[in-house]
Amino acid sequence: MIRVKINQLQEGCILAADVIGKTKKTIIPKNTVLTPLLLNVLEKFLIEDVYVEPVLANGQPFRPLEIIEVKKESDEQNNESTEDIMALYLKAVQRYKKAFQSWQSGSPIDVGEIRSIIIPLLDRFIDNRTELLTLYRYTTKEDYLYHHAVCIGLLSGFLGKHLNYGKGACYQIALAGILCDCGMAKINEKIIMKKSALTAEEYKEVKEHTILGYKMVQKIPVLQEGVKLAVLQHHERNDGSGYPFGINDKQIHPYSKIVSVADVYHAMVSERLYRKKESPFKALEQIQVDNFGKLSMEVIQILLNHLTMFSVGTKVKLSNGEMAEIVFVQREEPTRPIVKTVDGNEFISLSEQRHLFIEEVIYSSEMDGE
Repeated sequence: MIRVKINQLQEGCILAADVIGKTKKTIIPKNTVLTPLLLNVLEKFLIEDVYVEPVLANGQPFRPLEIIEVKKESDEQNNESTEDIMALYLKAVQRYKKAFQSWQSGSPIDVGEIRSIIIPLLDRFIDNRTELLTLYRYTTKEDYLYHHAVCIGLLSGFLGKHLNYGKGACYQIALAGILCDCGMAKINEKIIMKKSALTAEEYKEVKEHTILGYKMVQKIPVLQEGVKLAVLQHHERNDGSGYPFGINDKQIHPYSKIVSVADVYHAMVSERLYRKKESPFKALEQIQVDNFGKLSMEVIQILLNHLTMFSVGTKVKLSNGEMAEIVFVQREEPTRPIVKTVDGNEFISLSEQRHLFIEEVIYSSEMDGE
């Protein structure tokens, strides 16, 4: 991360640490992508300097004229910096965006290019749970579709590994994830970039992306049948309530079931043009309730296990803005542990205080960087 004066900032800069005001309250949280409005907010609050990442949200390097300080954050698992990992991810998103735009223009899918985007990235993230499960923070509303595809690919490959698929199969599952929405390239761009809720007619058109996508991949010989079926079936549901064909559990390919969970989860935790993001923990609770009998509970459980791999003393931010630390994890409701507030030393059982939930986990590397 680098520390710069606010007059050096530009649109697209990514905050590497919370911006704290004079009252010690967080004004703008870490990992926020700065917009012209937020740049104005920093000026209004008389903030002099901030920590930002060395790359912009579009994957390009950020080169301010003056840098106050450079802080290097080590990645213990890969011995490479978090900034390098994030830069690789953001570049992958931009490469996918370029590929998607070529599909919009009528070009066929270049599987070699898509493999070169997702496979090296999966190799970097598959054993890096913390970084993988916090990638949603970098999703911007405008580029949601492209972040979504790359993240579905990564999450799907990660889930595949923990469902005991071999390395080759995990690569195929990741390919299924990144390609699952390729058919959106054939949908009217005004609809996919619309900033308000879709009408019934528009939603009907969007649902066609599964069949359109399948037609795009159907005759590509190097893709396994499971990958092609995941493109077609990732909106099917076990109880037959999905689309395009309303098939049930036994007819849905295992790859499709994995991609479905990754798709729903990442959509819920990301900022979108017409919908606010949910906390990952609230999203998982909602997925368990709303999609009971619809999505694979085995896949959901794998995601839940890794997202709630808490240890006693883990720092968290609650939905009311308070910082707390975990003192006991309840096996029945791992998303709702007992916590102790940092300021008031108050013990809160989140399973009893249902109006509160964990907004996000503050990982140790983030604490060190602030």
